[in-house]
Amino acid sequence: MLPAVLAGLALACGPAWAQGARTAAGEGDLAVFKKACSGCHKWHGGGGGGYGGDALSLRKTQLDKEQVAEVVRCGRPGTGMPYHLRGAYETVKCYDSLKADMAGNMPPETAVFLRPAEIDAVATYVVTQLKGKGDPTAAECTAFFGTTSRACDVYRKKEGSDAPTVSH
Repeated sequence: MLPAVLAGLALACGPAWAQGARTAAGEGDLAVFKKACSGCHKWHGGGGGGYGGDALSLRKTQLDKEQVAEVVRCGRPGTGMPYHLRGAYETVKCYDSLKADMAGNMPPETAVFLRPAEIDAVATYVVTQLKGKGDPTAAECTAFFGTTSRACDVYRKKEGSDAPTVSH
């Protein structure tokens, strides 16, 4: 039986992040999220339609960091949330199960696997930057897209500022 922890999260992720150097605290976490998860969960983590279907909001998750990491490693059986750990369900048990135990309830396999440090980076980003946050802000948008992107104009206008917002 799958743990109840799966009930509230689908961390659907698309193509994985190509490994890169972490230049400042948190930047590597954002880079992993951008490349691995934003296709389904959107830049703001609010979810919506994407590659794997309707991804749940990571802003509303009740999972802790280890639980988020487990979902990234093992996927979410019965949903479009893929597993990202090489060997999951083959040589590594997920939710106390191997592939033979899943009876057709296997989560999809990701296109590119994440290393354990990358899985930790995604989980860190989710619990420190997305979990428990309200509506997306211009500052969050600018931190994701940069100061030159027009993608954040809608948030700037909503907050009463036309100038790009810099977030560190």
